Amino acid sequence: MINFIANTFRLLKILLILLLSGVPYSLLRLVLLNNLSRERTIRKMGNQINNFLLRSGPSFVKLGQTLSTRPDIIGESLSNSLSKLQDKVPPFNFTSVERTLEKEFKTSLDNLFKEFDKTPVAAASIAQVHKAVTFDNEPVAVKILRPNIEKKFNNDLKLFYFITEFLLFFFPPIKSFKLDQVVKTLEHSVSIETDLRIEGAAADQLRENFANDDSVYIPQMRWDLTSKRVLTQEWIDGIPINERQKLIKAGHNLQQIAKNLAITFFNQAYRDGFFHADIHPGNVMINNAGKIVLIDFGIMGSLEKEDRVFVAKILYGFITRDYKAVSDIHFEMGYVPHTQSREIFALACRSVGEPIVGMPVNKISIGKLLKQLFEISKKFDMNIQPKFLLLQKTLVTVEGTGQSLYPEVNMWQLAEPWIKDWARQNFGIKARIKDTKANIIKLSHDLPKAVDKMLSFFDKMEKNVDTQGFKINNRPEPKAMPFSSLKIIAIFIVGMSIGLMF
Repeated sequence: MINFIANTFRLLKILLILLLSGVPYSLLRLVLLNNLSRERTIRKMGNQINNFLLRSGPSFVKLGQTLSTRPDIIGESLSNSLSKLQDKVPPFNFTSVERTLEKEFKTSLDNLFKEFDKTPVAAASIAQVHKAVTFDNEPVAVKILRPNIEKKFNNDLKLFYFITEFLLFFFPPIKSFKLDQVVKTLEHSVSIETDLRIEGAAADQLRENFANDDSVYIPQMRWDLTSKRVLTQEWIDGIPINERQKLIKAGHNLQQIAKNLAITFFNQAYRDGFFHADIHPGNVMINNAGKIVLIDFGIMGSLEKEDRVFVAKILYGFITRDYKAVSDIHFEMGYVPHTQSREIFALACRSVGEPIVGMPVNKISIGKLLKQLFEISKKFDMNIQPKFLLLQKTLVTVEGTGQSLYPEVNMWQLAEPWIKDWARQNFGIKARIKDTKANIIKLSHDLPKAVDKMLSFFDKMEKNVDTQGFKINNRPEPKAMPFSSLKIIAIFIVGMSIGLMF
C-alpha cells in the first residue's frame, strides 16, 4: 500500500513535468497534421522529450538512453533524438565526495591521494569525475557515484514497472511494444553502471584485448583505489576526436585516425566480440602519439562467435552480392521463421543491397545497410536481437565520427578486405578443421559418435566451396565398415587430434 501511494505521488509529479514539457501537445499535432509536417514535429518532440527526461531525474535519462538503442520500438527519428541526450547535470558537493571515499576505503582522503582537485572535471546523472595524483606521482581520474543514487534508481524502477503494468492492463494492444523488456534492460544496465568495479573490469578486458594494437590505448586501472562506488584510472591528456581543428593544429594525420577508428571498432566487435557501445566523440580522444584513447566503459556490447559469424556472413554476402547466402544465414540461425519464404526474403535482401553496393565506395554506409536490413526483416517476422541493434547504432556513430574527420575515408572500403580475411579465418576450410578438432576432443567420451561427426564433416568438405572459391572434387561415398573398425579409426583420429593440440 505504501509503495502504491509513493508511486502515485511520484507519477503525478512526473505527469506535471510532462505536461509542462510540451510533449503531449506535439503528440496531438502528430495525430492531426499531414505527413509533410510529421517529421519536423517528431524532431521537435525529440528535443522536448530530452528536456523532460533531464528534468525527471537520472533514471529517466538512462531510460531515454536505453530507448535510443531500440528504434524497432520508438522509430528511427525519436531514436536519433534520444541518442543525442546529453547526460550533464550540476555536480554534487565535495563533502559528499570525501565522505564516499572515506567510507569505501576506511581511511581519510589524505591517506588515499597526494593531491585531489575539489572541482570535478565532469558531472553526469550517475557519477562525477575528479582529477587526482597518487603517492607514486601518477595522475589519475577518480569517478565517484552520486550519493543515494542506487536508492533513487530502485524507486524509479518500481515506478516504471508500475506504469508498465498500468498501461498493459488498460491498453493491452501496447504489449507489442515490449515495454516490460525495456524496463528489464534498463534495470540490468543500471545494476551494472552503479557498480563501478564492473566498469573497471570492462576497461581491463578491453585493454587486454588491445595489448598488441599500436593504434589504440586503453587507460590503466588502479584496482587498489577502486571499489563498488569509486573507480580510479590512469589520467589521459588528449584532444577529443570531434575537435578537428585542434587535431590539425597538433599535427595529427586525420586520414590515418579515421582509418584506425574503423579498424579499432571492427577489432572490438568482430575479432574480440566485446565492444565499447558508447563511442560518442566525448568518449574518444587522441593522445600526443596519435593513438585513439577510449574512456568511460559503462556501456559495453558483446557478441558470441556465432553472432559475429552471422554479421560477418551478412556483410560478406552483400559485398559479393550473394543475396541467397544472406537469406540462408538468417534462416539457419533461426532469426527468420521457417514459415517464411527463403526466396522472397533473398529478394528483399537484394532490394536493400543493390541500391547500396552500386554506389561510389565513399557513399556506402554499413550502419545504414544494417539498419535497412533490420527494417525490412521485420516484415518477415524476424525477432531482432537488441545486441544487433546496439551494434548497428554504435557502427553508425563510428561512421559519422570517421567521416567528420576525413570525408573521403569510408567504413565499407576499409571493411571489405578485413571482412574477407575474417571470413577466411572463421568460416573457411581451416576454421572448420579447427572447430572439428575441438569437437573431437569434446566428444571423445563417445568414440563412435565422434567418428560419425568426422565422416559427416569430410563429406561436407568435399561438396562445399571454401572462401577462396576452390571446389574439392567429389569422391564415392565411403563403404560401410564394421562397428569395430570404426572404433579403431576413432581412437586413431582422437589420438592424432590430441597430439596436434599439444
